[in-house]
Amino acid sequence: MGSNSDSKGCLSVKIVRRALAGTLESCDVTVSVAPGTGGREIRIESPVAVQFSDEIHRAVGETLDAFEVTDVTVDVFDRGAFDFAIRARVEAAVVKAVDETC
Repeated sequence: MGSNSDSKGCLSVKIVRRALAGTLESCDVTVSVAPGTGGREIRIESPVAVQFSDEIHRAVGETLDAFEVTDVTVDVFDRGAFDFAIRARVEAAVVKAVDETC
């Protein structure tokens, strides 16, 4: 997977395709990542957004930080998922969306 630690000179993980992870089942989340348009955009749809949008946004952002993803559009369709599930779904979507040669 592309990162700044490989021998090909990659500076960060680059999202090159749209990818999905997760389900719309209760207590789960679907995360879509796509190439960004110059920065990070995180959009959240959730029945508990009023109470938990800050926490969801933080979980997504910290996971993207761990992969050094800076140019991405993320759509989160939450159905009451726990923090660990949100992080796992973001990670899975990022892994599916990166350029494997970099």
